[in-house]
Amino acid sequence: MKPVQAADAAICTTEGAAGRGRGRQAGVALLMGGVLLLGAACSSGGGGGSKDGASGGGSGTPGTASSPAAPKTSAAVLTVTPKDGAEDVAPTNGLQVTVAGGTLTNVEVTDKNSKAVPGTISADGLSWKPSGALAVGMVYKVNAQAKDANGLVAASTSTFTTLTPAKTVATNDNISDNATYGVGMIVSVAFSKPIKNKDAVAKGITFESSNGTVVKGHWFGSQRLDFRPAEYWKAGTKVTVHYKLKSVEVSPGVYGDVDRDEPFTIGRSQVSTADAGTHMMTVKRDGAVYKTIPITAGNDENPSWNGTMVISGKEKVTRMNSATVANIQGEEYDVPDVPHAMRLTSSGTYVHGNYWGNAFGKSNASHGCISMQDAKGGDDGSTAGKFFAESLIGDVVKIVNSKGKTVSPDNGLSGWTLSWSQW
Repeated sequence: MKPVQAADAAICTTEGAAGRGRGRQAGVALLMGGVLLLGAACSSGGGGGSKDGASGGGSGTPGTASSPAAPKTSAAVLTVTPKDGAEDVAPTNGLQVTVAGGTLTNVEVTDKNSKAVPGTISADGLSWKPSGALAVGMVYKVNAQAKDANGLVAASTSTFTTLTPAKTVATNDNISDNATYGVGMIVSVAFSKPIKNKDAVAKGITFESSNGTVVKGHWFGSQRLDFRPAEYWKAGTKVTVHYKLKSVEVSPGVYGDVDRDEPFTIGRSQVSTADAGTHMMTVKRDGAVYKTIPITAGNDENPSWNGTMVISGKEKVTRMNSATVANIQGEEYDVPDVPHAMRLTSSGTYVHGNYWGNAFGKSNASHGCISMQDAKGGDDGSTAGKFFAESLIGDVVKIVNSKGKTVSPDNGLSGWTLSWSQW
């Protein structure tokens, strides 16, 4: 409004001069100029127009609200195999998480009991696999996340169920929980059906020892798998056998039946050498000679096996009948009460007490067994009785200088006849 005030002042100052008409005309002109100035001021008000000359402040179309920006989507695409809701999924090689257009940042797999499944993301960040086999007949949940080059995250959640085997194979071995065995103990595992996937089964049975002893398996046929170290066990070794076979397809459509741990201990070292040539057996305890025992071994018609054998069973009294032993030569026998018997081979070789003969330390008179002095019914104070009491399943018994052949490695627990490279 200042231009209007200036015009009024001009009118007042000119009316007192001569020629009042000219002053009035000048005042009108100034007033008109003031009106023009006021109009110009009004037309430029309102905070400035747009560059195209439109009036009004702010951006956007007049009368229309601005829309929020659409959320951005990650370029990373996750793929979980098996698909969500899948059933009868194989417990091995059935689960994998992959990503395209990004890298994995986290994968969590848990079973229905919230137990985590261990696994590893690959070095390139493109895939994840479990470290081992899944359990059969189990529901699993998969949570996976990945990000793209811009850091945008993609996520996936799914569930699936592993198969429940229609067929299984029974598994049995020759050890008992927390038992103590000799240094020659060989763990022998027997299967009720032939095994086709031998490598997978062998990997499903592992050994843990207190001193890091390495154990290796050896197949005898398709239904027997024996385990031993390169050398005899060290005395005092603590051992645990880990069976993880329920998720192993041992043959097409057939799975293992056992997931369990079996601990046992190796006792003192006892290695006995029966010399068929001298008719004496030397017993060593922890490397030193403990005692020497007069014995009789197999006669010329039925010589004892040569080789390294292991005590696999102990019976206070047992029956021995020639009809149950192959290729027995000469007179038949049937002794119903053989005392202090310790089995060495599945073919029928024992170390046992003998109350009916007296060839100990003199000659070889048996049908292949190693026998020593005893009494009818078994005398615990006899030579055989004491040796029986002092022996463990797993103790080593070597037979040397016999006229017989070398024992087969699968005849009893005689796997020590094989070298480590052969094993």
